[in-house]
Amino acid sequence: MALTFTFDPVVDPALRDGIADLWVDVTNAGGAVGFVPPVTRDDVRPELVKHLVALAEGRHRLLVGRDEAGNVGAVAFLALNTHRLMTHWVWAYTVMVDPALQGRGAGRELMAALADAARSLDGIEAIRLSCRGGLGLEHFYAACGYKEVGRVPDAIRVAPGEDRDDITMLLPLH
Repeated sequence: MALTFTFDPVVDPALRDGIADLWVDVTNAGGAVGFVPPVTRDDVRPELVKHLVALAEGRHRLLVGRDEAGNVGAVAFLALNTHRLMTHWVWAYTVMVDPALQGRGAGRELMAALADAARSLDGIEAIRLSCRGGLGLEHFYAACGYKEVGRVPDAIRVAPGEDRDDITMLLPLH
């Protein structure tokens, strides 16, 4: 199932709710998107509001992938740097693909569309992202052209006694 990607879509209530539902579904399927399952819409709503405020203020950009029925199937946020020495790269945040689409190429489509979106921004030369160790995410991102440039052991605590590495990945865009 191919997704149609839109960079900087209009965020209306349907899109907002679609992103919230995707975030819940991804988290509850074991995805590493800032929470530990189980979660509800009420759990993710405060973080989604922070992302939407950053969009409204021009600090974040949004990429959305929709299926043929218009349902949100993939999402990623790009965070612009405000530090004058780091405006040549962006952070990818909250990268999510519907669990029903995983393993079918949707993640690679999302990452390719995200790179294209970042290339469309003036002066952007790279994308950085951080991922949680222990799930093999670094291998997926490496397959999408990213390389590991840093790792902080045990920086993410998902539960008492369950720590994961915080892995930084980089994709040069030129």
